[in-house]
Amino acid sequence: MVFHSSIRYVAGQLMVDGIAVRDIAHACGTPLYIYSLPRLRANVRRLQAAFAPLRARLYYSVKANGSLAILRALHEAGTGFDCVSGGEIQRVLAAGAAAQDIVFAGVGKTRAEIEYAIAQGVGCITVENPAELQHMAAALRRLAALQQRVALRLNPQVSANTHPYMATGHGAAKFGMTAPVIHSLLQRHQDFPQLHIDSLHMHIGSQLADIAATQRALRSLLALAQEHPQISTLNLGGGLPVPYRRGESLPDTADFAAALQTQLSAYSVALEPGRAIVADAGLLVCEVLYVKRQAGQRFVIVDASMAELLRPALYQAQHEILPLQAATGSTSLAHVVGPVCESADMLALDAPLPQVQPGDKVAIFTAGAYGMAMASNYNARLRPPEVVVDDDSWQLSRRRETMDDLLRLERVYASLAIEKPPTEPV
Repeated sequence: MVFHSSIRYVAGQLMVDGIAVRDIAHACGTPLYIYSLPRLRANVRRLQAAFAPLRARLYYSVKANGSLAILRALHEAGTGFDCVSGGEIQRVLAAGAAAQDIVFAGVGKTRAEIEYAIAQGVGCITVENPAELQHMAAALRRLAALQQRVALRLNPQVSANTHPYMATGHGAAKFGMTAPVIHSLLQRHQDFPQLHIDSLHMHIGSQLADIAATQRALRSLLALAQEHPQISTLNLGGGLPVPYRRGESLPDTADFAAALQTQLSAYSVALEPGRAIVADAGLLVCEVLYVKRQAGQRFVIVDASMAELLRPALYQAQHEILPLQAATGSTSLAHVVGPVCESADMLALDAPLPQVQPGDKVAIFTAGAYGMAMASNYNARLRPPEVVVDDDSWQLSRRRETMDDLLRLERVYASLAIEKPPTEPV
């Protein structure tokens, strides 16, 4: 599904919750990210309903999109937060959430991050390396803290049917620990009296196209948990898929949850969805700069690029791209490309588009996850603004960067009299 009740054409105009995208783009310029908060909340309710039989707690995966406006809306909707850096913890706290509602994961936590997480009082730290337990115990002593709740992440050595860069549960992946390592840690948990190890965690990848690999991994997780009665919580990670193209067929989330109910009835359950909550709530809007025909191909050159949306270059991801004004005529295939000086800067290959002209605006759909979160200043590009739509109105949640922002941290080397370049957006 690309269109839904929040993002759809109305009388030929692309709308986000009743507001014309063209009006927002006219006010803010392009490229531009727009998010629907009503859609965000609807996705949370859908997942909560699907996993209600498991009484599962949702922890939103902040790496998907760390916009403060989105984090605040999710906090108000009752989710917890899955963080993978000290910076993400700080953002969640800045959005008003309680540290107790945070789970902190990551394969390479620094000692400073571990101490920061404990000092803030995060609810649980997911361990992926035995040495982390030593660092945590030392931090607890320095902070004179009493206890820290801990989960141990299992690498179930299961290959998921997804893009290789999104697979995290196979034996060659850097993530998690093998079952024998976790078994050994649980057998000597008394060596860490201040660490309350009551949870096991797994996450085998993102955008999982079938549930067979998840079920195989879950069998390994359950076998390990059943050997150790102190384990009361199982965290199944994320990976719930979303459709990026119309007509894409994916597993039904409610059916998947129902299939797990019997197996997990003896445990508290946690989930860490990110993409499934925020992806289809977001659009990246851009303007056509040029149309060029070359070597039998039509190139539509837009003002967004891999610096604003990395997924197509990194994962060969395919996003639906449509004009803001619904097409009435025929379409033909086009390569939608950006201005960045890289051959990989292709936002879509062979996208069916009408005969767009310079100045026309198009929207890249399902861009709410891993869009702005992965945006960069490559080619000294200015990261775009973000807008949230809610209550029949829109507001700027993050302004567009300026050239001064790019130079601020290097001011000692830069002239104080910087003229605005002619290409900088207004």
